Amino acid sequence: MYQKTTLDNGLRILSEEIPHVRSVSIGLWINVGSRDETNDNSGISHFIEHMMFKGTNKRTAKDIAEELDAVGGQLNAFTTKEYTCYHSKVLDEHFDLAVDVLTDMVFNSKFAPEDIDREKNVIIEEIKMYEDAPDELVHDIFTNTIWHGHPLGRPIIGTTEIVSSFSRDDLLDFHHKHYTPEKMVISVAGNIKHEKVVEKLAPILSQLKATKTPRQSTPPQGVSNLVCRNKDTEQVHMVIGTPGYQLDHEDIYTVQLINTVLGGGLSSRLFQEIREQRGLVYTVFSYHSSYHDTGLFAVYAGLSKNNVNKAMELIFKEIKDISRHGLKESELQRAKDQLKGGLLLSLENVNSRMSRLGKSEMYLGKVLTPDEIVGRVFKVTNEDIKRVAKNMFIPDRFTMAAIGPWQDCGELNTALAKLKE
Repeated sequence: MYQKTTLDNGLRILSEEIPHVRSVSIGLWINVGSRDETNDNSGISHFIEHMMFKGTNKRTAKDIAEELDAVGGQLNAFTTKEYTCYHSKVLDEHFDLAVDVLTDMVFNSKFAPEDIDREKNVIIEEIKMYEDAPDELVHDIFTNTIWHGHPLGRPIIGTTEIVSSFSRDDLLDFHHKHYTPEKMVISVAGNIKHEKVVEKLAPILSQLKATKTPRQSTPPQGVSNLVCRNKDTEQVHMVIGTPGYQLDHEDIYTVQLINTVLGGGLSSRLFQEIREQRGLVYTVFSYHSSYHDTGLFAVYAGLSKNNVNKAMELIFKEIKDISRHGLKESELQRAKDQLKGGLLLSLENVNSRMSRLGKSEMYLGKVLTPDEIVGRVFKVTNEDIKRVAKNMFIPDRFTMAAIGPWQDCGELNTALAKLKE
């Protein structure tokens, strides 16, 4: 069971004691991501995440890198469309050190001009690297296509032109506006008591001043379209998908079960039919991404151009079949057991437990117990599956994005048209 303390400034501290391990994982979560950016500062959340590692008045960038390494610990961070997380894992005896390093880098970063200039080059190289990975890039193209013009549709990393334009004042203003206590959650999991966590963190974090700046955003409206980028690749990389469900939706576990059966693993329909039985692809899978007020359900495939039409036909066939007939009882039971097993096995990892606390608090304002989650999964019926699939897999709402050696997009237009018949 977890415990929660809310400081007077609104910052929330959650912890889960796991006495049989020797480690502690701590995450500092900020409810800000690329969704909170404008066209003029796209990528600034990710840029600030990089700058947090570049030194404070107390530590150089090398000190930040070395201090936790020296005790066998880990230190990292990541930025998403809706939140940023700085996290560390250490032996329980080094918890105080991890807190000191994390809070120092996040709240006392120097933003030195020379570091900013240097990091611009680093991130531009990261953007170039991403452009050379079509199997990753195609997902951003898909999201930008279906949510065109909305902040959720923009890439997290930004563009070369915008990243190059950031000034020190831009970074400091964004940091000051969004790195505020009411937008923050600290989650801790491992061999440590909640009282010790609060005792260490409260004196540092209670000094932060709340500003009460709620996220101002509206849900995106999905657009049905086809984008086909020409690139000299050996394979075609394609994503087809449709709007999905937000994380707190009452049918979210039904969506997860549909995803599991359709393309969520080696035993899924798409993997077995398209790869194992037909040999048309090396990689094919489905996924569902959830946000505060919306979601996306999509299928990815990487394959030779000559196999595109047949693979698309088989993908659409399975999508239509689930929409019209639901799942076999054996499939539904297997998917429930698969989700249950994945959840319970993840609880053996302190990083997973820490992440579950942080994300649940940010998105739901509470943390469901594993038993509660399993109970909700096992309540899903085949009628629920058919109802949700029918509502989600509406033919004229599908969007497709593809990267490959195209002369034109005629074949993909034909395939997409067949889905809408």
